[in-house]
Amino acid sequence: MPSRAKDHRPMSKSVKKIVLAYSGGLDTSVILKWLQDHYDAEVVTFTADLGQGEELAPARRKAEKAGVKEIYIDDLREEFVRDYCFPMVRANAVYEGQYLLGTSIARPLIAKRLVEIAHETGADAVAHGATGKGNDQVRFELGVAALDPDLKCIAPWREWDLNSRTKLIEYAEANGIEVAKDKRGEAPFSVDANLWHTSSEGKILEDPAEEASDIVYQRTNAPEDAPDTPEYITIGFERGDAVSINGKPLSPATVLTKLNEYGRIHGIGRLDLVENRFVGMKSRGIYETPGGTILMMAHRGIEQITLDRGAMHLKDELMPRYAKLLYEGFWFSPEREMLQAAIDHSQRHVTGEVRLKLYKGSVTVVGRSSPATLYSLAHVTFEEDMVYDQKDAEGFIRLNALRLKLMARRKRVLGEND
Repeated sequence: MPSRAKDHRPMSKSVKKIVLAYSGGLDTSVILKWLQDHYDAEVVTFTADLGQGEELAPARRKAEKAGVKEIYIDDLREEFVRDYCFPMVRANAVYEGQYLLGTSIARPLIAKRLVEIAHETGADAVAHGATGKGNDQVRFELGVAALDPDLKCIAPWREWDLNSRTKLIEYAEANGIEVAKDKRGEAPFSVDANLWHTSSEGKILEDPAEEASDIVYQRTNAPEDAPDTPEYITIGFERGDAVSINGKPLSPATVLTKLNEYGRIHGIGRLDLVENRFVGMKSRGIYETPGGTILMMAHRGIEQITLDRGAMHLKDELMPRYAKLLYEGFWFSPEREMLQAAIDHSQRHVTGEVRLKLYKGSVTVVGRSSPATLYSLAHVTFEEDMVYDQKDAEGFIRLNALRLKLMARRKRVLGEND
């Protein structure tokens, strides 16, 4: 017999209209039907084009077939890169030393648009397809709470008993929901994608001791298969944001799209990571961030000659906190906004060009120039100069050594050996 979901109606009397974050895949297609039945509510679907590279017309067709009257399919690529990815790049945000936060950065924009559509359509609830084990449930719901605390947020995975791929397919078939043929077996892994990255998790990737198969990688050539000749590109920056490639002005989304292509060709941006999820467990993911990896390296390069030492070091101290806030879903928190204000202030003079070498999985900064550079050849040259008196260093060293000498003398008096 087909599996039946448990009948939970905790908000059925108060919920009349729900905006669902809808991809058109198996999970959200089942959720759409389940919401219609178990909440006896009208469902509005929202599909975000964040540059995931998938055809979105099938999502509209499936929603229409399910009887949805209001269907939103929004191209958010420029907003995504300009207002979410670029601020993150200004911060040089990296989670746990490696992860470039590609899934995390997309969720606040989706949450924002869910709330906007709820207001436009008069909905009193929003719903998402994130599971009860992952970070995304937190990110979506914290975003909604920050933007409209009166909107209800429905998470079917925390309510029903359709807790396996088999049960989802049985429910879909029992309700006339189209199931793609490649979903009829055990899916090898799940994929989340946007213009910034791809994320693959689960199934064949769950054993962290096993190397990921080549089939997992979708956006990058294997580094060993990349061209044998390096390629050089130049990225132009204004106030910390990339505005051109090889001298050609480009929009934010176009910059990232072009860098993704460079990264794909040269096998740049692959990451095999075991990370600490916010909900407490460790998970293994395979990430591809080709354009983002190039962009982050270039941004570091232009900061090297335009940021003062104190500002750069303070930014590096703030970065892990910023990355953690983003990872845990606190994009709309006052502390993230405070950090962003400080970071953005530091970027006033981060303008110029960075030349990069792309070669077999690596990206290297090989040149930097800026009209606002703090680099002074006159001061750092090994040749004779007229601006720096090397004798001044003696007093500088003596003052910095004073406290170390006093502690050493105390140790001697007390007979301490360490």
